[in-house]
Amino acid sequence: MAQIASTKQLVLSELEQCIRRVSDEQIRAAAAQLTTAQRVFFAGAGRSRLALKMGAMRIMHLGLTVYVAGEIVTPALQQHDLLVIASGSGTTASALQAASTARKVGANILVLTTAPESPLAQQANALIEIPAASKQQFGERTSKQYAGALFEQSVVLVMDILFHHLWQQRGETQEQLWKRHANLE
Repeated sequence: MAQIASTKQLVLSELEQCIRRVSDEQIRAAAAQLTTAQRVFFAGAGRSRLALKMGAMRIMHLGLTVYVAGEIVTPALQQHDLLVIASGSGTTASALQAASTARKVGANILVLTTAPESPLAQQANALIEIPAASKQQFGERTSKQYAGALFEQSVVLVMDILFHHLWQQRGETQEQLWKRHANLE
């Protein structure tokens, strides 16, 4: 029982330390990108994609037009759209390809990553650096959790922080947001 309690403390402690170190200015810049985009597309691979999909749902609740890359009904990305990409390493091939496509069509790019000097981060119009280990950082660890767990958990929380910040700015009630919640569940 003590092992579970200490594991819970480890995860919570790492998350708190990580989120406290995320730049408020980077979150403000990301919020500005979200509010000025015609449409918002979300892309990532593996657990990063899953974390972003949760964020996409909340951003949709704000009334923004939202799509997840790779879904069958996702239209073509265009100029004035925003592509939100999560990649811990900033070197994921599919993420780099998505960013390249965004650049070609004139869309803006918001990147969430642990690697602000990475090829993906270099293509970003806005960046949120998440100070967590990427999934293959085994030596110099910023997390005792496996692989990219801290990054992926932090992506969920950063997206919730972005959502809450934008929700407060917009001044809508919970009831107004709830009208946009899925009703075909």
